[in-house]
Amino acid sequence: MSNDNKVGAVETRGIEPVPDEERRGGPLQLFWVWFAANISILALPLGATLVALRGLNIWQAVLVGAIGSFGSFALVGLISVAGKWGGAPSMTLSRAVFGPRGNHGPTLVSWLSRVGWEVVNTTTAAYALLAILHIAFGVGAGSVLTVVCLLAFVALTLLVSGLGHATLVWIQQRATYVFGALNVVVGGFLVAKVHWHAVLHAPAAPASAVIAGIGVIAAGTGIGWANAGADMARYQPRRVPGRRIVAAAAAGAGVPLVLLISLGGLLSAGDHTLAAASDPVAAIQAMLPSWMAIPYLLAAFGGLLLSNHLSVYSAGLTMITLGIRLRRVVAVGIDVVLTLAGGVYLMLIAKNFYGPFITFISLLAVAITSWVAVFLVDMWTRREYDPDGLMDTTRGGVYWHRGGVAWPAFTAWVAGIVTGLLFTVAQTSDTDVWFAGPLSHTWPARNGLGWLVAFAVAALVYLGLRAATGQGGAHRSGRPAREMSRVAS
Repeated sequence: MSNDNKVGAVETRGIEPVPDEERRGGPLQLFWVWFAANISILALPLGATLVALRGLNIWQAVLVGAIGSFGSFALVGLISVAGKWGGAPSMTLSRAVFGPRGNHGPTLVSWLSRVGWEVVNTTTAAYALLAILHIAFGVGAGSVLTVVCLLAFVALTLLVSGLGHATLVWIQQRATYVFGALNVVVGGFLVAKVHWHAVLHAPAAPASAVIAGIGVIAAGTGIGWANAGADMARYQPRRVPGRRIVAAAAAGAGVPLVLLISLGGLLSAGDHTLAAASDPVAAIQAMLPSWMAIPYLLAAFGGLLLSNHLSVYSAGLTMITLGIRLRRVVAVGIDVVLTLAGGVYLMLIAKNFYGPFITFISLLAVAITSWVAVFLVDMWTRREYDPDGLMDTTRGGVYWHRGGVAWPAFTAWVAGIVTGLLFTVAQTSDTDVWFAGPLSHTWPARNGLGWLVAFAVAALVYLGLRAATGQGGAHRSGRPAREMSRVAS
């Protein structure tokens, strides 16, 4: 299939691997993509919870923010390297690991998670746009205007995500300058609200709280993006060193996240309003001068939009990987329609649904982390993917395995999920507990580390099953050894 991967043109390539002659750009592109996706000022509540709820002082909060965000996005970078090797989206590459049928489970979870967060982004952005219209024009928030605001956000998302990779990369970089500058201005005014005496005299929390805090930040930042890592990196030339791709993802997301998390921690020293707020957009707005409300809301709206561009693009590719025969742009269109429907339901129909909805999506993080573990273990001995095999989902294909399922990988994935859920507590408040695993009273569960247990168990089980079934050696390749060495670099 021909591909028009140019700015302003509709990308015609779906999930099929990108051939070498169509690969352009370098790691700097990925840096801007991940930077743009993480400049939302809504990252402030993450830092606020570290100080207000975890009891960390500001120095610990900065350390936790750095390790959690840089570390989790380094995992995103590692999976992005697989995108360079295979030239295909993350969940398409996953067919090689799980088999075409076994891959349906991880892919469906990935798609549900991506669409779920898109609904949350769209709903929050619509509330911000409604607030802008009310402040600027005195317009009340009726049902019709609510739908119009949802449509506006969805249309702006589709305009970029529908066109595809080249346009998305171009927009993410340039929009970062605008919305990044707005965030800096807003952040400057928020610093004036910091209780510096409380910041400088806060006692240090125990090491256990620091470890738990790292888990909170990792789960709330990079882990949710891990299964989208290769989606943007598939256009990276093979000659690009893998370490530069990892560094681009870690630094691109880590720099803005650490700054925002640190500011959130500063704001919560002596004032726990932000950490306890059910509506962080309104809570942050209340801290600013009235004349700063519109610039702030524009910054919040823009940050959510930049994040949604990447999420919708990835969800469209994931939908195609599920086996739904659609062009990529049509898959993206269906995705945004579902997102719009979810936003209408949350804003106009549901009662008290926002918290439970986010809780449901958070539960999916256990399954995503388990997939990440299996995928990374597979990468340990792999340096390339068969492009024809990735697209061949029929019996006898290169990655058919047994009955279309690679049972060691699938078993390890399920084992990670089950074990992780034992240590997971999903709740919207102390009195509204959705799910509590049998081991929810233990330290990992109380500190939200069920996803980390899932990662460890899935990796260990997969390693054990690979060794038991004789799959621990390097993957066979149709390329000369010296070319494999070059691809692996």
